Amino acid sequence: MKIPRAGLLALNPEQRQAAEQIHGPVLILAGAGTGKTRVITTRIAWMLANDIQARHILAVTFTNKAASEMRERVATMVDQEEAKLLTISTFHSLCVRILRESIEKLGYKKTFSIYTQSDQLGLIKKIIVRKAGKEENLDPKMAQMLISRAKNRGIPVSESEDALISEVFRAYQAELKVLNAVDFDDLLILAVRVLEQSDEARAFWRRRYRYIMVDEFQDTNRLQMDLLRLLVGDDQHICVVGDDDQSIYGWRGAEVANILEFERFFSNPKVVKLEENYRSTNAVLSLANSLIRHNRNRREKTLRSSKGDGEMPRILAMPDAETEADAIADEILTATRIKNRPYEEFAVLFRMNTQSRLLEEAMRRREIPYRIIGGQSFFERREVKDLLAYLSMFLNQDDDVSLLRVINSPPRGIGDATVTAATEFSIEKNISVYEALEDLEFLSLLSSKSQGAVARFTRFVSGYRDSALTDSVNYGAMTEALLKELNYTDHLRKTCKDPEEASQREKNVRELIESMYHHQGRRPEKGLRGFLDSVALMQDREKEDENPAPGVSLITMHAAKGLEFHTVYIVGVEEGVLPHTRSVEEGTRDEERRLLYVGITRAMRQLTITWCRARRRYGEPLPCYPSSFLKEMAPEWMLQEDFEVLAKKPATEEVAKDYFARMREMLGSK
Repeated sequence: MKIPRAGLLALNPEQRQAAEQIHGPVLILAGAGTGKTRVITTRIAWMLANDIQARHILAVTFTNKAASEMRERVATMVDQEEAKLLTISTFHSLCVRILRESIEKLGYKKTFSIYTQSDQLGLIKKIIVRKAGKEENLDPKMAQMLISRAKNRGIPVSESEDALISEVFRAYQAELKVLNAVDFDDLLILAVRVLEQSDEARAFWRRRYRYIMVDEFQDTNRLQMDLLRLLVGDDQHICVVGDDDQSIYGWRGAEVANILEFERFFSNPKVVKLEENYRSTNAVLSLANSLIRHNRNRREKTLRSSKGDGEMPRILAMPDAETEADAIADEILTATRIKNRPYEEFAVLFRMNTQSRLLEEAMRRREIPYRIIGGQSFFERREVKDLLAYLSMFLNQDDDVSLLRVINSPPRGIGDATVTAATEFSIEKNISVYEALEDLEFLSLLSSKSQGAVARFTRFVSGYRDSALTDSVNYGAMTEALLKELNYTDHLRKTCKDPEEASQREKNVRELIESMYHHQGRRPEKGLRGFLDSVALMQDREKEDENPAPGVSLITMHAAKGLEFHTVYIVGVEEGVLPHTRSVEEGTRDEERRLLYVGITRAMRQLTITWCRARRRYGEPLPCYPSSFLKEMAPEWMLQEDFEVLAKKPATEEVAKDYFARMREMLGSK
């Protein structure tokens, strides 16, 4: 075995203290960029060196990727055979392990199957047909989402909301049991249940896992905490690693109280703070520290760096969102062309997915490669594609792909069997699906109920056709009328997992309409066809880049956690955006402050925070105001500038020299 003391000597004093504390409850408060993964892996190696058997050690994290990376790093520090005996897994993988051993105590067989999402959907579809007939409008995907949400929250689907959904839920659970199957949500629920109900199972797993470590502890929810408390034995050999200042998933069920009140769950823990940051400069960290201190319920810690003060972070006021996107794209282009910096060094962070549209367009116009991290390109989002498909269908009824996408979005009583029959009829007669839906021969094959549903749909389409084909149509206003007629907002809310997702999708719809007004203002003569063509050209470029080269990262602040970049732009830091209006109403302002803190601490060397004086709504500029969080930051650690003032200044001599030197280099001159 490799000698782990060498690993300990590579740690700073606080890291070493955390790694050497291997008995009893331990809380490691690991600030952003403080090397927590190194501490965790070194601690595991130190436990093995102190005669703790590998089979008794359990390390739990949240993603397969994180578990795999931890496993690989530990394998470089300890004997290979010992490494194989360690259990390093996600919460769900751990639950599978527990249930394979102990699920019989709940009336299942050990050979239970785990149903994938497609398996779940297939079963739910069968149950809906059995309970309500083929023409029932209950969307199986919506039922699947409601069932999942009910399980995670431990709240039964309310019969008062929809008796059919409650009936489907009960039938689904009963049938899963008959099939000796569990779904993904059941894994955690049943693992907790078997440990609660069986003294024998609880004793077995406590003997097996005597030393437990948990990474990203601030992200644990109530069920995960219940699982840990049931697994930890009387010796309380549990070590959790996390940072309450980076707890940003409350909307997803994470309980920051798990880390803030750790002493309530495990008595007299050893608390170790990791405050030396290896990522950022002191200027960036001092700005972050000054912000997060305004959170009242937190464990005090102050990040520091040995990298020096570095460049002062900029707070940049922008006239509007279009200028904001263009200015950032221009700065990145200048830095990459004149200073020869790679695109991968740059990241643009934003609070909401809707903010990516203008940034994507600005990058595309300059042919700057970019990647969307933690989300889809704006034009690939379901609700955006739905509305674009409606508009394409109005212009061209022979567009089968668009028609088939929207014919039941929202559901309108045209069953899958009818759609399949219309598609087959269109192939046989060599006509479009829409023509089949208007064909008397085809209609005669349908029931009177289906005929009525199809007739309502074709009347609906023809009602928009003439307007769509008119070059002067106000297609932004037309789309708003369409949304109202479809009651599309209610449809979105019904098909989303939670209010957060529904709100985000509604904003995406609003952003799409804003882009229509904007396009119409710039190119009114092009009409709806011109707008759809411009979007299609963007999509075509995306298809060319199916395996894109690395580029500038466009990323939500939630998805940015754990990442780092040389240069970071945080855009749209305005009141109502960050903090989000809803967070202020719901009393979760502290979590919004933590979110901005996470964004700031992604920057290694350069940080720019922007806000706009105006953003377009309904085609008109509406005033915006700087986030109140900006006033909480220490003014001595920020450089406040106005873009409109800067834009009027001539280029500095240094920039000009850099530019001409780069030009000579490109031309091969000496």
